[in-house]
Amino acid sequence: MNEFIKGLDLCEGFFFYKAKPILEKYYPNLKYTAGLIGYGSDVLGYDDTVSTDHMWGPRFYMFLEEENIYLKDEIFKTLSAHLPYTYKGFSVNFTKPDLNDNGVQHSEFINEGNVNPLIFIQTFSDYLVEQLGTDDLDNIKPLDWLVFSEHRLLSLVSGKLFIDGLNIADEINKIKYYPKDVKLYLIASNWDIIASEQAFVKRCGNVGDDIGSRIICARIAERLMRLCFLYKETYAPYSKWFGTAFNNLDIDDNIKQLISKALSADNLHKRESYLVKAQKAVAEMHNASGLTEPVDCTIETYFGRDIKVIFADKFSEATANKLKGTVFEKVSLIGTFSQIGGLSEFSDDQENYNRIMNLYE
Repeated sequence: MNEFIKGLDLCEGFFFYKAKPILEKYYPNLKYTAGLIGYGSDVLGYDDTVSTDHMWGPRFYMFLEEENIYLKDEIFKTLSAHLPYTYKGFSVNFTKPDLNDNGVQHSEFINEGNVNPLIFIQTFSDYLVEQLGTDDLDNIKPLDWLVFSEHRLLSLVSGKLFIDGLNIADEINKIKYYPKDVKLYLIASNWDIIASEQAFVKRCGNVGDDIGSRIICARIAERLMRLCFLYKETYAPYSKWFGTAFNNLDIDDNIKQLISKALSADNLHKRESYLVKAQKAVAEMHNASGLTEPVDCTIETYFGRDIKVIFADKFSEATANKLKGTVFEKVSLIGTFSQIGGLSEFSDDQENYNRIMNLYE
């Protein structure tokens, strides 16, 4: 078995040492951008040996100007004819797309004939339409941001452009993160969702419903984690990489430890204690952000009951007040479909965008 190489490093070397010399020889004056963005754990840097079983290996995207897109098939054939069969021990050849498996391709070693490389050639405009449903990044409407798949946004701003003759990086920077009002809406939504269940971890446990207590604890923990991504202005990936990305997030390690301890607590007292302390720590992030006036985050009893809270609704209300006069003023604080685990296929599918938009308009 070949020694594993991170996909992004593998692809960058493949482009510069194998593909670029061919392009320079046969298309010396061609302007283009090439790199690795979009789908794939390798784009995010989370790939491992398991990732190599499909759609992984020496590969890249190549973006052409509209006036040169007629060269697409010719360029692919040229690369197919001149690329080596392997690079650093990994197959450069891939199977045809499996139409019964969402077009998935697998590496396939060959020793004769032309290779079928995992290289995608198109205009960046067409690529954006595929990913977001629009290529007009200068005129994205506020509510459109709630419809876009957060994971797709992350995949577009991650990875690396190996060569950028078309200045695509300038376009990508336009979607580097949510605009302020969108971020405020999502922050208000997450605090509001926490507030709706803030007393139930203890309440469920007190009536002997330990499973219910654990489930609600996990839901609140996820919302706290999402708030951390928002305060750090970092798109969160879908559920497969959500915890990995959170562990890599540049926040106070105490927050990570408190959330972890709350999720693994073996008794109700510890679970409530760690979780409410985690809420307080994230609330302190909120106050440090300066997005609203400081909000009291004292841990106190819930209307005289033996339940500890910080009254998360105060943070939702303070943030929602900043949305007065914007299109979000009367939008229900439900967040986005991207923030609901298990719905990534629904939220990623552009055919559902108009249906999702109806929830906000």
